[in-house]
Amino acid sequence: MDTNQTAIILVGYQNDYFASNGILRGVIEEANRVDKTLSNTLKLLEAATETGMTIVSTPIILTSDYRGLAESVGILGTIKESGAFKEGTPGAETIPEILDLGDQIIYVNGKQGFNGFSNTELDRVLQERGIKRLLLAGMITSLCIDSTGRAAYERGYRVTIVSDCISARTPAEQEFYCQNIFPLYSDVMDSAQVIDELRAVAAA
Repeated sequence: MDTNQTAIILVGYQNDYFASNGILRGVIEEANRVDKTLSNTLKLLEAATETGMTIVSTPIILTSDYRGLAESVGILGTIKESGAFKEGTPGAETIPEILDLGDQIIYVNGKQGFNGFSNTELDRVLQERGIKRLLLAGMITSLCIDSTGRAAYERGYRVTIVSDCISARTPAEQEFYCQNIFPLYSDVMDSAQVIDELRAVAAA
């Protein structure tokens, strides 16, 4: 792995998903899976920061009137109805575990839907740093992860989905996407495999 040309993209590491009282924590069956996703992600980030590789967070922060979701349906409709990710609320804030990494994280704002490239400067930020490969982690497998991964692939990036650093709504959905959908356009690796590669780089 060329860590100079690789970036980790963090999707949705915000209180409304990860905090114990998060508005959207309940959309994930077996809530302990969210905790496992976070634990695996933090181990991955610890290894990544040792190499100095690029780490980008793409939070979804919405205006109080949700004007960006005017015609929303499905989970975006649920976000609007529940008041999730509203600008200025604790739920929209990045979780403390990610904030603790300070300036090791680049924050790219503007995301209002599933795709981390839409309405953001993500592509420019990556291009300026010569990034060619993306490792995706976060929420939710079948929505923001899949949408951002496809958009990255269409822009010419090599995409790797870190399978135990993402959560789907159900275990069955998680398995289906990791086994049948993601391999159509990306590599699928678990965090232990990625960490092994990162440690090899750090030791070289």
